[in-house]
Amino acid sequence: MQKGKESKPHIGIYGRRNNGKSSLINMLAGQDVAIVSDFAGTTTDPVKKSFEITGFGPVILVDTAGIDDVGELGEKRVSKTLESIKQVDLAMLVVTENTWGEFEEKLVGEFNSTDTPFIVVYNKSDIIPASDSFKNFVANDHNRGFIETSCLDYKTAEPLINLIKRVIPESSYKVPTLLGDLVSYGDIVLLITPIDVEAPAGRLILPQVQAIRDVLDNDAVAIVLKEREVDAFLRKTKVKPALAVTDSQIFVKADASIPRDIPLTSFSILLARFKGDFDNYLKGTSKISELKDGDRVLLLESCTHHVSCDDIGRVKIPRWISNFTGKQLEFDFVAGLSELPRSITDYALVIQCGGCMITRKQIINRLRPAVEAGIPVTNYGMAIAYVQGIYLRAVAPFTSGNISNTDYL
Repeated sequence: MQKGKESKPHIGIYGRRNNGKSSLINMLAGQDVAIVSDFAGTTTDPVKKSFEITGFGPVILVDTAGIDDVGELGEKRVSKTLESIKQVDLAMLVVTENTWGEFEEKLVGEFNSTDTPFIVVYNKSDIIPASDSFKNFVANDHNRGFIETSCLDYKTAEPLINLIKRVIPESSYKVPTLLGDLVSYGDIVLLITPIDVEAPAGRLILPQVQAIRDVLDNDAVAIVLKEREVDAFLRKTKVKPALAVTDSQIFVKADASIPRDIPLTSFSILLARFKGDFDNYLKGTSKISELKDGDRVLLLESCTHHVSCDDIGRVKIPRWISNFTGKQLEFDFVAGLSELPRSITDYALVIQCGGCMITRKQIINRLRPAVEAGIPVTNYGMAIAYVQGIYLRAVAPFTSGNISNTDYL
């Protein structure tokens, strides 16, 4: 599972080989979406299946290789299985035959280290039911949801779905608001959307679409225009928006056009608060000023895309940061959720994109190694605002002015 392209809840299925993980997916889906075999090790790399669980909603189920896989290839499969835990919102640990040992403990350790809630699913109960002692062990030692299932009995699917509903974090399927706490009924929100070489043909980019929908969901009015139309629009209409949101790369133009008494931020910063590690972004952004010659900066993109000659992440941000600091810096770029090219401790700063294509859980776990190592992290839009001298204004809608000039400088 190299990259997350869906913001639906991700549910990972984990356990030993031939414990019926794929059969469990088919039971939940109500159809054959996963390959089932009597031979252990049928599932290799983690595979994502997107479908609707009746009574719950759309989800991504992640079918993984057995945690007890063997051999050189088996070790690689196990490594990918463990890596996928960082990207799921709920884990289902599938066990059978009243068996619990080092493999299950290893998975539980990974669940706990990534703050991943999990349930224990005792499968193939029609063959060997769970003993009372086993049930008590799971309940007492791991204090997680426990349920018995049989993939031959579809009646066991409903209790499992009900357990999923109880345990999965509400934040994984309840859609919060991008800007609902910033606007009121009938407010006008100005969305400044440049149409340049990086804009997709015939459509807007996802963060812009999300912002429009969020404005409408909050019973406000969205006005969408290009940056060169802003001055004329404000002059001719005398409209005073409650909020202006701009593409980060035209922050300077928007800052000059939008009166100071109108809050201004960017689509990327909205996303940073919506699903990123916003508190750590606030702490880390000013560290840009402390970069030294030879420091290495890591830029994390949430998706893969065609790189233009003036790409925002790979060209503009490195250029702006280099010019701002006056230092000779090295930049690495990682797309999707691919592995890093070097140890996280080799970096002086990590810059995460808005993350419109992945879940908050995936972003938080993507940044966790840097945060735990004390490496400052920030976001595309916040970094751009900082080096262009308008950081305080750009984050003010979310901080109530609690960031001082001392923090900024």
